[in-house]
Amino acid sequence: MKTNLGNILRSCSVQMSFDPGMLHNGHTAFANGTAVGIRETGVVEKLLTSYGFIQCSERQARLFFHCSQYNGNLQELKIGDDVEFEVSSDRRTGKPIAVKLLKIKPEVLPEERISGQEVFYLTYTPDDIEGNMHLDTGDKVSFYMETNKHTGAVSAHNIVLVKKKQMRCQGVVCATKEAFGFIERADVVKEIFFHYSEFKGDLEALQAGDDVEFTIKERNGKEVATDVRLLAQGTVIFEDISIEQFEGTVIKVIPKVTTKNQNDPLPGRICARISYTDKELLFGEKDTKSKVTLLEGDHVQFNISTDRRDKLERATNIDILPDTFHFTKESREMGVIAAMRDGFGFIKCVDRDARMFFHFSEVLEESQLHISDEVEFTVVPDMLSAQRNHAVRIKKLPKGTVSFHTQSEQRFVGVVEKETTAAITNNKSASPSKAKEKEAEEGVISYEDCGVKLTVSYHVKDLEGAAQPQAGDKVEFSINEVKRTGQQSAVTIKILNRTVNTKRLLGYIATLKDNFGFIETANHDQEIFFHYSELCGDMENLELGDTVEYTLSKGKGNKVSAEKVTKDVGEAVMLGKVVRPLRSVDPSQTEYQGLIEHSEEEGTKGQNYPFGIMGMTNKADCLQKGELVKFQLCTVAQTGQKMACNVVPQRKALVECVKDQFGFITYEVGESKKLFFHVKEVQDGLELQTGDEVEFSVILNQRTGKCSACNVRRVSEGPKPVATPRPDRLVNRLKSITLDDASAPRLVIVRQPRGPDNSKGFNVERKTRQPGVID
Repeated sequence: MKTNLGNILRSCSVQMSFDPGMLHNGHTAFANGTAVGIRETGVVEKLLTSYGFIQCSERQARLFFHCSQYNGNLQELKIGDDVEFEVSSDRRTGKPIAVKLLKIKPEVLPEERISGQEVFYLTYTPDDIEGNMHLDTGDKVSFYMETNKHTGAVSAHNIVLVKKKQMRCQGVVCATKEAFGFIERADVVKEIFFHYSEFKGDLEALQAGDDVEFTIKERNGKEVATDVRLLAQGTVIFEDISIEQFEGTVIKVIPKVTTKNQNDPLPGRICARISYTDKELLFGEKDTKSKVTLLEGDHVQFNISTDRRDKLERATNIDILPDTFHFTKESREMGVIAAMRDGFGFIKCVDRDARMFFHFSEVLEESQLHISDEVEFTVVPDMLSAQRNHAVRIKKLPKGTVSFHTQSEQRFVGVVEKETTAAITNNKSASPSKAKEKEAEEGVISYEDCGVKLTVSYHVKDLEGAAQPQAGDKVEFSINEVKRTGQQSAVTIKILNRTVNTKRLLGYIATLKDNFGFIETANHDQEIFFHYSELCGDMENLELGDTVEYTLSKGKGNKVSAEKVTKDVGEAVMLGKVVRPLRSVDPSQTEYQGLIEHSEEEGTKGQNYPFGIMGMTNKADCLQKGELVKFQLCTVAQTGQKMACNVVPQRKALVECVKDQFGFITYEVGESKKLFFHVKEVQDGLELQTGDEVEFSVILNQRTGKCSACNVRRVSEGPKPVATPRPDRLVNRLKSITLDDASAPRLVIVRQPRGPDNSKGFNVERKTRQPGVID
């Protein structure tokens, strides 16, 4: 007896035969008398309005037929009906089609009842199967029967597979089109086509990635999926992922820009030592845990995925290890997050001037970044633009790691050559946008290094303590260098030896307020604040323009102020005459400064004193040659030269005329005998009349080159205007005119006047003038 016996249903080997008597009405020809050719049988598989398909019974074929080829009532034909037909070819395509269809009558059972049916099983062994085929339960086969002479047992041999049983397969929908799609099979590495008409379920809910099961059928020589049905998500499993994690090195990265010839779905390569053997594993774009850029030489951690279908192994769940930067040869840079947007941001680099773009997907360890966070990154060229770079593989650093400067450990000793000044903002302008800001000036320290005399700048913020060094002070400091530009500056400045400055300075009272004032320096280049508590003497005797002596000091915030202020009574107010104006008034002269000749009491000429624009009380005033002025003397500290200061012109003139919003003053300026002024320049809002005596300043319009009067102040009123009588010739003419005189001038009313209330005409009646009588 042979082993591995199996049972096969005996009825499966019976071949179906057909009797012409089973045809409709027993006829063997069509109504048109056409003879019957070679006919086959089959089952109606699909039936539509005008055509259908037949599955042949004798062979593996699916034939098309048109409803016009059916002989009978088409409404009685159903899917699953047995039919007989002839095979012909389509004239247009040449493909085989079914013609001359007849429905096969169902077999009429006898009236007597059958109590049962005989079914028996035959044994077989693998040696009895032809062609080394594997048989499954339900397969249709043909065979010969053999009887063992010794035992009398009947068995099957020479078994041939006729038709494989249709089995259900599983897979995942990998693509969907307009009317069809593709399924990735779970049993083999292959995709199979399916039509939406074969999907059993809600077609709108079907999408790529759904698990499905289906039956495979062959149509037109190709396998297609039929009877497609949804499965629970996660039912289909293609691969097994190892629990153990491995470490390896990236030897080939996935290119950022794919080429036309690149068809490899797993272009990446990782080399790892597994079970004491070096192994090269593939990986694709979906096998990385994050979208961080991988570089060759990266030290990574991963799992191994084994495909159940072809046992192919690949690396998956790839993650960059923290120590990878010790293995790669990349150049790492540092910076600070400067700006962040939706999905991207910019880094302020330590070694570069430009800000570096980065995407959030390039952040390692899934760290949450914020503005001003310190980071480390790698700079790579942009694939789309070779002229641009961007930051990748961004790692967050602890606070205090990134520094934009390098500070020397060595301490240097030097002397302050120039003091630093703080920024000054002038907010007197009416508009904030027009406010002028004077930038802070750097200080300068001179020192020696290895016998070479050098200088370095410093700022107020780099001082230690509240005291600000003055010129000549000896200081100790460190040198700070900007990494990007290499610019050096002194920091952590400490005063070692302060030079005592008891020098008294000279100035002039420029402004007096409630409890403080300002002193204009002798050079007329700035104003110094002072408090009344620093005044030595009686405040009642202090007036604008007085000469004072003071000492400079620095208080909180390194602000300079005057202390120990004393009034200098030595300089009196003097009278003089301008013998040379400033060059801004007379551009033809070569000397910039003007010159004032002091007038002695006896009327003799005195000494000449130069003056500048800072020495004038009104710096916009244009002093003309020959004008009388009042002034005081001051001494320039650097040169010891005496100069005229607080120069005030002594101008008086009469108003010649006033016309609406402007007028003219009888005053000679250059070639003009009159001086223009605007009503807005009249002080106290007074209305000037012709003949009024006024004092004023003269200013020069730089654009037009013409002078005009400003700060006009009335000194005394002029004589009241008196109405002059009419001339005798006019009076005599009016007396001789009569109404009947045709030569007399006449008034013709062209349009009636209109009043402010929109009324026409005059409210007062016009009187009739008597001829020869003057009212």
